[in-house]
Amino acid sequence: MTDTAQATAHTDPPDRTSPHYRAKGRRALGGAMFGFFVDMYDIYLPVIALAPAMAYFAATDTSNIDMAIFTALIFVASIIGRPLGSIIFGPMGDRLGRRRTTLIAAGGSAVCTGAMTVMPGFATIGVWALVLLVVLRLFDGIFLGGEYTAANPLAMEYAPRNRRGIYGSLINMGYPAALGTITVVTIVTLAAFPAGGADAPYSEWGWRIPFGIGFLLCSALFVLYWKAVPESELWSKVPESGNPLKVLFSGKNLKAFGIAFVVGTGCWLTLNGTVGVFSSHFSGLGVDVSRINVIILIAAGLAVVLFPLVGHLGQLCGRRQVLMALGAINLVVGSLTLSLAVLFRDEVFLIVFAGMAIIGGLLVWAMITAFLMELFPTEVRASGYGIAYSLPSVVPAFYAYYMVGLGTFMNYDYTPVVILAAGGILLFLGGYIAKDLRHLELEDV
Repeated sequence: MTDTAQATAHTDPPDRTSPHYRAKGRRALGGAMFGFFVDMYDIYLPVIALAPAMAYFAATDTSNIDMAIFTALIFVASIIGRPLGSIIFGPMGDRLGRRRTTLIAAGGSAVCTGAMTVMPGFATIGVWALVLLVVLRLFDGIFLGGEYTAANPLAMEYAPRNRRGIYGSLINMGYPAALGTITVVTIVTLAAFPAGGADAPYSEWGWRIPFGIGFLLCSALFVLYWKAVPESELWSKVPESGNPLKVLFSGKNLKAFGIAFVVGTGCWLTLNGTVGVFSSHFSGLGVDVSRINVIILIAAGLAVVLFPLVGHLGQLCGRRQVLMALGAINLVVGSLTLSLAVLFRDEVFLIVFAGMAIIGGLLVWAMITAFLMELFPTEVRASGYGIAYSLPSVVPAFYAYYMVGLGTFMNYDYTPVVILAAGGILLFLGGYIAKDLRHLELEDV
């Protein structure tokens, strides 16, 4: 069906039993899984791959705390870009189609990541190296925010009602898979190009390898959607309802967005209090970067295995119930184990305690996609999902600055625990006030 016809068509729901429909659904799911993998790989390039090379972009007399703040600033630029991308590309996905919007976003992220791969450093252009990196990360975040804003609703609209939890967890499984992948790439690259100062091989050239891989992944995603992924049949059968943002922020959609915002803020706080802060914070505590990477790799590998189980559990017991349970786990178990990881930094204790905290912060994401998709009707699902997923990330993105503030009246070493605990509380609260919508078809939301 053409995009013009979409504006007036309003026919029966698609035939989900058709082999042709199921085949298109599998391609859409595969595209969304790969797209989310690419997004998560790209978004954590600064905190995993670039962290050992930050000296390349800063003056030689920069302190450890300032270096951590610079690293967080680059991460924040990406995070701020994502809600901007969802605001820009969400209405495009609802009006022009999920597939076309994904193609534009994937192409833009490929250009931005490719440009970062060939950037000069502080020794060449001074402070402009950091400024240029932040600007490119901002635009990259905008395009990445547009990618999942369109691609994930496309896939979920093909999902059978009784398998939405599994579909959502498989899409978000790209998160720990990408985290593990970028960690392996960084470990191998550091082995080949040692780090240690602005003139070290890793600082000069090594960090460009993970970024170059990110460019290739973004380019491959563009080709995949261009060649193989179909448009959402559910979207093509729903009439356009006017300005998607106006429809989203009114009536019951506004209430649904409020619930999503509480849950989303909790998700991002738990994530930033664990994965986001882990590399730079524990490096500052004197933990060797190779040990940090091993811990992240182990936690990510376990999370990949657990994601489908959590998604299935949400389908059986209800997504709000599982969100409440995960909130309690992060609040109690996560806070305790992260505190113990700070206290006991020898190899065995650090791996066990830090790994448990990181896994708790990751598992929330096995539930979030299906939960958000069920909150919004088809005519604003791309806008609703994308903005509700991305906008809550903005306030938690400044976690490094909150930690500095908290450090004025408590031991700075334990400040990530406060970030994690706050996330757990909001997850529990958001799950408590939400409704169980897993029994509805998406066209009935």
